[in-house]
Amino acid sequence: MRIALQPNIPGLTEQLHSLGHGIEAFILPPDDGEAQQPVLADALLCTAANGIDLPRLVEACEGLRWIHVFGTGVDKFPLHLAKDIVVTCSRGATATPIAEWVLAMMLAHEKQLPERWLSEPPATWYMADLGGLAHKTLGIVGFGAIGQAVAQRALAFDMRVIAKVRRHRESPVPGVELLENLDTLLGASDHVVLALPSTSASNNLFNADTLAAMKPGAHLVNIARANLVDQEALRAALDTGHLARASLDVVDPEPLPAGHWMYAHPGIKLSAHVSWSSPNIAERLLAPFLANARSFACGEPLQGLVDKAAGY
Repeated sequence: MRIALQPNIPGLTEQLHSLGHGIEAFILPPDDGEAQQPVLADALLCTAANGIDLPRLVEACEGLRWIHVFGTGVDKFPLHLAKDIVVTCSRGATATPIAEWVLAMMLAHEKQLPERWLSEPPATWYMADLGGLAHKTLGIVGFGAIGQAVAQRALAFDMRVIAKVRRHRESPVPGVELLENLDTLLGASDHVVLALPSTSASNNLFNADTLAAMKPGAHLVNIARANLVDQEALRAALDTGHLARASLDVVDPEPLPAGHWMYAHPGIKLSAHVSWSSPNIAERLLAPFLANARSFACGEPLQGLVDKAAGY
């Protein structure tokens, strides 16, 4: 089995060769703008990052039967070019660090951090009006691996956790109530976390009407994709005080240019799409691919299958 590698990850070809099963791995040449002859490859490992010419990569490989996206989101991958090709991704690999980031953002909001750190003597000692997570309601929109990881940690803080799902089912996380109606969730939630994939159905899901349905004083956390939120509608909801804060790890555009209003807005806390970051993250992302390479070579089922019709 021949596996073409778009990212040049040190040691990966050796790891694949060590799996045995007749696996041969090679790194695709960089795009130099010149037309290149297709190469024979049964499988392709690629990223869906900005600047990667994904159509060229797919067309550069002849005989593809399986593509693995080195990441958890496939919204930038041209799924229409993989009609007869199995597509997988490293779904769930970043759930733990992202969930930890979400809890950090919620705690920072409730405990008024970093505003409460001192650099000079305060007006008073001992007195503060800090909030807490215990007995607050967390609403999670998108209840896959990341949403479930967030829920497990929030429950440990004695939060009430509710999650929006398309169809009612038994919750995979005991103690979490699943809801089908988004407005019901929004009206009850003190913190709302967006953890759903970017699809045509979720584009601008959080618009002026949706934001208006949120509980007054609520905190919105987006670790999914920027296009889920109408940023101008969010600005208005923050300016009127309807929402207390938005913690955003994803924005449009990325990188956000200097001087953009989000940098200075008092109701917005930004990070540079880094919530996934953690020790050994490359190994976490590679583990599903290596497991799939072994399974594919043996004719066994793959993990992290992408539903090309649904888009995730």
